[in-house]
Amino acid sequence: MTVTQAASFVRTADRSPQDRRWSILVLLCLALLLITVDATVLHIAVPALTAALEPSAVQLLWIIDVYSLVVAPLLIMFGTLGDKYGRKRLVLYGMVLFGLASAAAAWAPTPLTLILARALLGVGGAMIMPATLSLIRQVFTDRRERAIALGVWSAVAAAGAAVGPLIGGVLVGIWWGAVFLINVPILLVLLPAAMRLLPESRERRHRPWDAVSAVLSVAGILALAFGLKEAGSGSLMPFWASVAVFLAGVGLLVAFVRRQTRLPAPFLEIGLFRRREFTTGVAGVLLGVFALVGLQLMLAQYLQLVLGDSPVRAALRMLPLVLSAIAGGLAAAHILPRLGMRATMSGGLGLVALALTPTLSWGVEGHPVMLAVCFVGIGFGVQVALLAASDTIMAAAPESQAGGAAAIEETAYELGAGLGVAVLGTITTIVYAPGLPSVPGVPEGGMDKARQSLAAAAHVADEVGGSAGGALLDAARWAFVNALHTTVVVSVVLLSLTAAVVAMLLSRD
Repeated sequence: MTVTQAASFVRTADRSPQDRRWSILVLLCLALLLITVDATVLHIAVPALTAALEPSAVQLLWIIDVYSLVVAPLLIMFGTLGDKYGRKRLVLYGMVLFGLASAAAAWAPTPLTLILARALLGVGGAMIMPATLSLIRQVFTDRRERAIALGVWSAVAAAGAAVGPLIGGVLVGIWWGAVFLINVPILLVLLPAAMRLLPESRERRHRPWDAVSAVLSVAGILALAFGLKEAGSGSLMPFWASVAVFLAGVGLLVAFVRRQTRLPAPFLEIGLFRRREFTTGVAGVLLGVFALVGLQLMLAQYLQLVLGDSPVRAALRMLPLVLSAIAGGLAAAHILPRLGMRATMSGGLGLVALALTPTLSWGVEGHPVMLAVCFVGIGFGVQVALLAASDTIMAAAPESQAGGAAAIEETAYELGAGLGVAVLGTITTIVYAPGLPSVPGVPEGGMDKARQSLAAAAHVADEVGGSAGGALLDAARWAFVNALHTTVVVSVVLLSLTAAVVAMLLSRD
């Protein structure tokens, strides 16, 4: 956004919220784009970040994953806080926190500092995201215009994750911290515009708000994710302890669900999940984003560390995924009325599974044409499935519960992104480490470090140098490719099963 555009926003501030509704939509979508881009912007930056901070495998997963896993459980909590104390206030506070956390992440001296900064970014993002949707519903009173505005919001939310690696690839060529620092000047323009443009929402200080539910949901999801990561890497605790943490997370989430059924004003409308179409739609969103974000991370590393692409070249080679996702979003609006929700959603998920299958025959050699074809299939299929799932969710929810349904859909987006990195990253680590044999000339300490991740192996190979370093990098590349094949098999099976379940459970329409 330019200074001239910001000035034009300010000049509209004296008009009513309905008069300036399109300017408000642009402002909210720009803020939303920052949040969704940050979920995937690090995927291309992994090698540069690893070389600079030297994180362990589990630290690297947390650096990438903690953002989405913090955003997901906080969305519903901050949505209810915005209803209670005012949405504009929450957006402004969220922007300030997001900007400060971005600066802290850019200058983080250690992996732990970066993890904490990314967690704060997640808190700031969770403060902004639900309020954007609520404010759009508030200022767009005409039903037809509101449908257009919500369609734009949905497109921005979906496109942000796809365009993140492209932005990261361009910025990491300057400096890895630039992927965070770029947020600061943008927010310096957005914040005063938001102060002048955004309308106040009516505070409902007497609205019930259950702090116990907030603690249960946040602690449950984080414990579940942490236990899953540790079960795969075992870097901080023994296997049995990681399983205990995982089960504790499951228990906390079960307690959260049971509590929602007893509260007069629950955080999460559990009753919506009794509708088969609604549950199927949520599962479609979760699995679609799971596949898109998790595979983006694995394929971005494949391009850079196996095929040897520079960050910018890797980002450009992933551009077909971004463009096809946009095309899929536009096409889905025409496909859905003709084929119906069942065929569109199951067909989109099936297309992603089909597009991934050729990668199972690849090694360390390049396949530029087939790679582009696979990216097109993944991007198009995911976006078609997501839009069909979103339509299914909103159609299954009664109008009185539309807000709760939207909050659940947002949570599924963010949780899918977090679990995609957690699950697929953990599977890759489990298969990669034992698949990398000892290399003559590389000390055992170096081999232990190299087995943490392919990025770490590339760093060790550079330090060792010579024929031993080259042999280590070759062995690590083959170990990663074998691990990637396992990850793709898991993804194909999950996507195929979900497509089949969707085809069976959704009614013919």
